[in-house]
Amino acid sequence: MPSHHSTSITDVRGIEVGHFTDTRRPTGCSVVIARTGAVGGVDVRGAAPGTRETDLLDPANLVNTVHAVLLSGGSAFGLDAAGGVMRWLDEQGIGLDVGVARVPIVPGAVLFDLNVGDSRIRPDAAAGYAACQAAVSTEPAQGSVGAGTGACIGKMFGMKYAMKGGIGSASVCVGGVTVGALIAVNALGDVMDMENGILLAGARTEDGHALRHTNRALLAGEPPLAMLAGANTTIGVIATDATLTKAQAQRLAGAGHDGLARAIHPVHTMSDGDTLFALGTGHVAHSPGFNVLAVMAAEVVAQACANAVRAAQGLRLGDLWLPAASDLTA
Repeated sequence: MPSHHSTSITDVRGIEVGHFTDTRRPTGCSVVIARTGAVGGVDVRGAAPGTRETDLLDPANLVNTVHAVLLSGGSAFGLDAAGGVMRWLDEQGIGLDVGVARVPIVPGAVLFDLNVGDSRIRPDAAAGYAACQAAVSTEPAQGSVGAGTGACIGKMFGMKYAMKGGIGSASVCVGGVTVGALIAVNALGDVMDMENGILLAGARTEDGHALRHTNRALLAGEPPLAMLAGANTTIGVIATDATLTKAQAQRLAGAGHDGLARAIHPVHTMSDGDTLFALGTGHVAHSPGFNVLAVMAAEVVAQACANAVRAAQGLRLGDLWLPAASDLTA
């Protein structure tokens, strides 16, 4: 079965993506929509998560179908955006039929970006609604948009040495089945291109113009800065047009964390709430087998992380400078 790399999570049949970017400060939210529903799963690895409806996705629990997944900035405040996603889906007649209404099922996760700009401005229900209105089935914008707007990375030694994170996407197709990912990268650690082993962005050196290599620095005995728990977090969605059970969706989300581990160094720390969702739209009847799907999931998650930082734009806010990967290589 020949394989090829493609562009984004929207290459998965049945998936749309919308972003809302708040122009008042660097924050925003993103939504992955499955209008006809998708079997969902989740795997939470970070020690400081902010999530919504993750218990529902347990294979032992009743509801089988997800209609959208919210990814948001604003820390726990950003979970409010899910209300707007539900309202938009409700207006479209999309949801779980409970007889007297259709209830949209919208799990979600948030990342911490309150330390970038005015923390009083956070994604709310109106932001979630606007993200749905902007949803497209074509390749979505990447970088400093949506949930990646206020994202930053490489904070182990303090924000003054950090760089700009963002949101990225990727997909791969094997035998007519596609797996894609949309990942908002706001990690404590650095981000690497797994294909060539090159560090793309992360904690900078004292002069601010080169990369420190966080793992190497820690192993050499350089002390990290005391971190506020949960002040980071990488969140995302893996989707496939193959048919999945809930148990398989949960396992696919877990396989995606292998991709995070390849791209982010260190990952799943006590200050990250790393959370990945997985969706199976079932638009393709056949499958290359679950082991192949798991390999594909890890691949696209790692690619999406690299794409997120490559597409990010540098940011200056007063004395805070968050250069993009392109700023250090220019």
